[in-house]
Amino acid sequence: MSRETLMAVSARLFARGGFDATSMRDIAGEAGMLAGSMYYHFPSKNDLIAAVYEQGVAEIGGAVDRALAGLQEPWVRLEAACVAHLQSLLADRAHAAVMTADLSRLDAKLRRRLVTMRDGYERRFVELVSTLPLAPGTDRTLWRLQLLGALNWTPTWYRPDGKSPATIARALVAALRISATEAA
Repeated sequence: MSRETLMAVSARLFARGGFDATSMRDIAGEAGMLAGSMYYHFPSKNDLIAAVYEQGVAEIGGAVDRALAGLQEPWVRLEAACVAHLQSLLADRAHAAVMTADLSRLDAKLRRRLVTMRDGYERRFVELVSTLPLAPGTDRTLWRLQLLGALNWTPTWYRPDGKSPATIARALVAALRISATEAA
């Protein structure tokens, strides 16, 4: 069993049942291996969670970085980043659920580790929002968190036979753009 396969199985089970409800034994059973064999790849469940989370962050970060390449106009850059972010979240539902999970119930050390990864990814959006011509007095931090919150909540209601991820992301950016620039 490869590490990548083990991580894919873990992501799927974490997405289905949450971190707390998914045991190493559950993952091993689904992967067709002995529970003790998993410790060859991951010393602990927390290390496995962190590896799955890190892989999701790297995948989405890479997609956003590729989408931004060569773009200059601030609103175009933000829209491209949001489209890439949402397409990535919706392409891999298991990683999306892991990446958008409530981290508050995890032990403090693991939570700090995952929040550090998430913050590293979100620095892209801090920079993107900092360049936007928003109305004076706009709280850019709250504006960015509202945007990311809406994007990250999409997997809970999204239906593949509905609007495309790109259409949803563009509509969200357009709506936020109107509200944030009306007073400018």
